[in-house]
Amino acid sequence: MKTFGKFLGLLLLGLLLAIVALGFAFTHLFDPNDYKDEIRQLARDKANLELDLRGEIGWSLFPWLGLELRDTTLASAATPQQPFAELDMLGFSVRVLPLLRREVQMSDIRIDGLKLSLERDAEGRGNWQDIGRPAKAAPPPPEQPAAAAPPASPAPAQAGKAAPALRLDIDSLAVSNSRIDYHDAASGQRYTLEGLDLRSGAIREGASIPLTLKGYFGTNQPVLRARGELTGKLRFDTALERYWLEDAQLKGELSGAPLANQTLTFAAQGQLLADLAAQVAEWNSLKLTANQLDLLGELKVRGLDRTPQIEGGLSIAEFDLRAFLEGIGQSLPKMADADSLRRVALASGLSATPDSLTLQDLRLQLDGSNLGGQLAIADFSRNSLRAQLKGDRLDLDRYLPPPASEADAASATRKAEVAKSGAGNGTTPLPEQPTSHAWSEEKLLPLERLRQLDAELALSFGQLTLRKLPLENASLKLRARDGQIRLDELRGELFDGRFALAGSLDARSDIPQLQFAPQLGDIPLERLLETLKPAEKSPVRGKLQLEGNLAAWGNSEKALIDSLSGNASFILDDGALADANLEQQLCRGIATLNRKVPTREFAEKDTPLRELRGSLQFDRGVASNQDLRARIPGLTVNGKGTADLRVLGLDYRMGVVIEGDQREMPDPACQVNERYVGLEWPLRCRGPLELGARACRLDQDGLGKIAARLAGEKLTEKLDEKLGDKVSPELKDALKGLFQR
Repeated sequence: MKTFGKFLGLLLLGLLLAIVALGFAFTHLFDPNDYKDEIRQLARDKANLELDLRGEIGWSLFPWLGLELRDTTLASAATPQQPFAELDMLGFSVRVLPLLRREVQMSDIRIDGLKLSLERDAEGRGNWQDIGRPAKAAPPPPEQPAAAAPPASPAPAQAGKAAPALRLDIDSLAVSNSRIDYHDAASGQRYTLEGLDLRSGAIREGASIPLTLKGYFGTNQPVLRARGELTGKLRFDTALERYWLEDAQLKGELSGAPLANQTLTFAAQGQLLADLAAQVAEWNSLKLTANQLDLLGELKVRGLDRTPQIEGGLSIAEFDLRAFLEGIGQSLPKMADADSLRRVALASGLSATPDSLTLQDLRLQLDGSNLGGQLAIADFSRNSLRAQLKGDRLDLDRYLPPPASEADAASATRKAEVAKSGAGNGTTPLPEQPTSHAWSEEKLLPLERLRQLDAELALSFGQLTLRKLPLENASLKLRARDGQIRLDELRGELFDGRFALAGSLDARSDIPQLQFAPQLGDIPLERLLETLKPAEKSPVRGKLQLEGNLAAWGNSEKALIDSLSGNASFILDDGALADANLEQQLCRGIATLNRKVPTREFAEKDTPLRELRGSLQFDRGVASNQDLRARIPGLTVNGKGTADLRVLGLDYRMGVVIEGDQREMPDPACQVNERYVGLEWPLRCRGPLELGARACRLDQDGLGKIAARLAGEKLTEKLDEKLGDKVSPELKDALKGLFQR
């Protein structure tokens, strides 16, 4: 037995020595370089691949199966003169015996100077698509008469057992000096990855594999250039189809045409997972920095094998958005406040698809304002914006363009014209009608952007400032698509009053059409006018009630005012005409007719308005009013005339019915003779609209007619006294008519 064991040991040792000797002889006596032509032909036949082995093939057989290729090119057999891959060197070696146990134990894998040139032609066919297919498919066998199929034999018991999984054990992987180019002939798009350098630690399943990847990225549409470096620890489980990239860190720089050749410095880190069995990917502990921007978040992607669905949340710490945009070459439009967009922060849930993005439970801080709700882009291709936001306060004036220089010049001209027209105290001549246009011709609306706008907005604010108007509890509902914009609702509170506006804008043509229906309730008119024109004092005070239905055309203030048409009605409650006492002027007129001099001054500088109402018809910027009615102490006024909004001028004729001096101690000179009761005293208002009642004077022509009428009535009374019944009634009537004409 001992002799047999010794014999068996010697036999095994002999076999091992024989195998080693055979491997040595095989690797030294057999040179694969002598079979390059056979290898090329095999590649053509089996893989439809044109393989050009320019360099020497180095190899070893046992105990390592080693291979080293140099100066090699690969091309499709259909285009052998256009290689899609070039390789300076590829080297690796595999232990032979572990292969029998389905274990791949490799030393270092080294790839140097790899160049991939991938192209799609105008028909969308790639130069790599034929690789791996046999050059000539075998003809199908001739059809045979159908025969009865033999009964299926039972599968062996071992057939149901899965083959053991392949296990990898690689000392390291190194890829250096490599480049990948992709070109799409149909679109002209090019992508480039160059300077690729990949290094890894030992690659073993279940173990953390240190990984470093560096390189440069470029594209031509648009022109972009990026440098990046990725580090992390790769771990995988092939049985579960799970892959982790732990402690991942990506950093680099980006520049190019979209950034106006400015540089964006970025860094991202987190824990990444891909579960291919569940078709789920996750990015946890996400942290991203890009110049001034710092972002934290969590992302999860479902449906990797179909349309991916992204869910998660993100938050952006307060940062200077203006500086960030300027740093990446994005110019902002001029705004009234140069310090706007300096303080921006955001926190939100997120859901997205390749075509859409939704931010739900959004909390946005903007220059001290807080907004919350939902913001979405429903379709990236159409820039479809959907917003449901509620905010505490927002000053829109900060983000609007600054006042135009043309408007400033027009305002200065206007002020000079008003000053030149002169506002008297009732004894000076009537001011002249203004002639200079009061509105700017600069374009108001970006028509091209409006035509591309697809939006549905529902916004509400506790406080909203627009054109210096302090709107409270304001809400807006707006829809826009294909250049047609509909304002379903804009309502709120203003100066303790109420406002509402609905309308539409058709921006499909170069001459946009605007329709709007304003409603105002209990709005203090003087506060409204003085807020819109802070340098000018309002000529009227009172609570305004207004309803209208108006239309206009054009893309400038001037064009809109020139085309303004429609109708409106108004009532002014508890009003007053500022800096003009019409009662005093009429008292002087009555005193003149009474041939007396007023002895008491009127303490009030203003004329109180107990009632002011009327309706307006707008025709090409001119508002016509035929039913003006106003009541002031001791007077009732009926009037008609026009207000030319193009030049902000008015021309009114009014009839004043005198009810007498209603003060507690009336002036005797102003006492209304019973002959004056029911008479309409003529008043003429003409000049710049800003003058208000200061542009009004007694109509001297009309006053002369009243004086002649009153004189005629007095003479007829005397005729009645003198003639009595001495003459016929016909003659008496004829004589009265002479004096009343």
